[in-house]
Amino acid sequence: MGREPNLVEQGCFLNLWSEHCAYRSSAPLLEDLPTSGDDVVIGPGDDAGVVKLTDSLYLAIGMESHNHPSYVDPYNGAATGVGGIVRDVLSMGARPIALMDPLYFGPLSLEKNRYLLEHVVSGIAGYGNCIGVPVVGGEVVFHDGYTGNPLVNVVCIGLVEREDLVTATAQHAGDKIILLGSSTGRDGLGGASFASRDLTSESESERGSVQIGDPYTEKLLIEAVLEAVDMGLVEACRDLGAAGLAGATSEMAAKGDLGMVIDLDRVHLRVEGLTAFEILIAESQERMVLEVKPENVEKVLMIAEKYDLDASVIGELTRDKKYTVLHRGAIVADIPVHLLSGGAPTSERPSRPLPPAERRPIVPTEPENLKDEILRVLASPSIASKSWIYSQYDHEVQLRTVIKPGADSAVLRIRDGVGIALSCGCNSLHIERDPYIGTYGSMVENAMNITTAGATPLCAVDCLNFGNPEKRERYYELKEAIRGLGDAARKLGVPIVGGNVSLYNDSREHNTSIPPTPSIAMIGRLEDVDNIPSNSIQRSGEAVILIGETRPELGGSEYYHNLKVSGGSVPTVPADIDRRLRTIRRVIRTGNVTTAHDVSNGGLGAALSEMITPTNGAEITLIDNGLSETELLFSETHGRMLITTPRVDEVLKDLEGIPHAKIGTTTREPQLEITTRRRGITLTFEEIDEARERLTRIMRE
Repeated sequence: MGREPNLVEQGCFLNLWSEHCAYRSSAPLLEDLPTSGDDVVIGPGDDAGVVKLTDSLYLAIGMESHNHPSYVDPYNGAATGVGGIVRDVLSMGARPIALMDPLYFGPLSLEKNRYLLEHVVSGIAGYGNCIGVPVVGGEVVFHDGYTGNPLVNVVCIGLVEREDLVTATAQHAGDKIILLGSSTGRDGLGGASFASRDLTSESESERGSVQIGDPYTEKLLIEAVLEAVDMGLVEACRDLGAAGLAGATSEMAAKGDLGMVIDLDRVHLRVEGLTAFEILIAESQERMVLEVKPENVEKVLMIAEKYDLDASVIGELTRDKKYTVLHRGAIVADIPVHLLSGGAPTSERPSRPLPPAERRPIVPTEPENLKDEILRVLASPSIASKSWIYSQYDHEVQLRTVIKPGADSAVLRIRDGVGIALSCGCNSLHIERDPYIGTYGSMVENAMNITTAGATPLCAVDCLNFGNPEKRERYYELKEAIRGLGDAARKLGVPIVGGNVSLYNDSREHNTSIPPTPSIAMIGRLEDVDNIPSNSIQRSGEAVILIGETRPELGGSEYYHNLKVSGGSVPTVPADIDRRLRTIRRVIRTGNVTTAHDVSNGGLGAALSEMITPTNGAEITLIDNGLSETELLFSETHGRMLITTPRVDEVLKDLEGIPHAKIGTTTREPQLEITTRRRGITLTFEEIDEARERLTRIMRE
């Protein structure tokens, strides 16, 4: 345009061209991910991905991070992370029906980490419970690398009728833009650029970059938007998230290949004296922009009044493909819309793997007391029961939850004969040692989780949490993890329909960089919600069958992590994992399986222990096949599942073609008896329960 940008325009570029908004380092890598499929309606690029559940009913799914804000202000950072992803799903015309929360913290031995965990959980509970959206699943992982930079990832799933689906793409020049919801203040100012910097000891002074949530207004906003959508009044819709009003409106116009004129004097303000820059960039919560035809404007404003929400016409779509902003009668920004939104330069950065360790890893000797080692793994905060956390969430509101938190996957009943299974998380210990194989295995782990319910994977979304991409080793981790994610998605036939990238997760204060954490959420379709196997033993006298083989793969295991051992091979994925999953699903759908439990973190010892109840146990005999006892019990080899069945002959026949073995029998004794070639081990339910409740005891002290 032949001129330098003014200060307001510079502020727009600072935020919309940030790493957080523009994916400057990751966009070239993400192009390799498979994003299409028979059931995919909308892939990456909108506020949420959309897939078909039935011919007339769609699912919207989104995943976001709120990492930096949750370190500075854990309650509000986590709460507004929930609010933001809920509005992303809402902007597709979908009613939010479920949340999940993969969370990652430093060790609980540090008081600051306990404080962060307590207030992050309170923020998620306080917001989700108030808006009436159940938190049905999640994971919580503890690792030294998250000290100074916890990760707070949130997943939201919504339901939308096919005819009610809307997108963030502007439709028609001449349509009006309505700002609906809370007033605009200074909270969240510059949040997008704040998320694109390392955390330091001074970061806690940047509380102005953290948004303040209001779940009661969010609930009203949900109902108002859905009513307007149901009446056919909304042409396009966008949440005001990163980069605030500037981000939402310019992206909407650019996606529709249109321009937009915005008048900031019409924006309802919380405080007086806000500058044009502040009004445009503030990330005040509970706000949406709607594209509405001129003849429908009054109807939308009446809906807003009905729900006691602020609403005003702040702009109009144009044909000139310019983003023009007025303030106090003057033009304060005049930018080519495609330059502002989508015009940021992207490129691959230099990368290199970490140098190999100078010394050979020390492999520990076999323990004398194997029982103590099993209990130690069960008591590890990453493995222990998370009931202290999910008991604070309302996971039954909306009356859809069939399988509640604490199982391998959550299950929701959608309609008669139709349900969904949900899983989320990743194994950062594996990924830290091998980003490609570890991420590939994490995709498989999520697929195994929903397979325990007999569900067929529909799609996945991701939240790619990594360190500073300017450091070649950190960028290598990102690059290899995305490669593993893509290869696994292709192998499993699971399209990646959306996600988020969160970089610069380093702490100068603690001199830490997070372990690579490509957190994943997966949705599966269920046709029979009434005959889902339990995660724990329900009856005595049933055969216990281990599906899959155990290999000597202790690298990155929870067992080695507790011993602070860095050696060993990282678990690989069987070459025929797609065929194995199809076979397991068929077996579970026969109705012959009473219990199904994935074998993953903590290995076979943890999985067997978690199946024991106050009324039922198991007697197990393990054949070593050349493995050590610790490899048998603690290897985290992928593609394994424990099932119990009263119809052993039928199930064994159905499992032909994939590795499996009958390893024991369920009993009426509430204990786990394991016999190996060398010894016998007995763990009572009381011992197992005491170990698994360690996290609760720590947080209540």
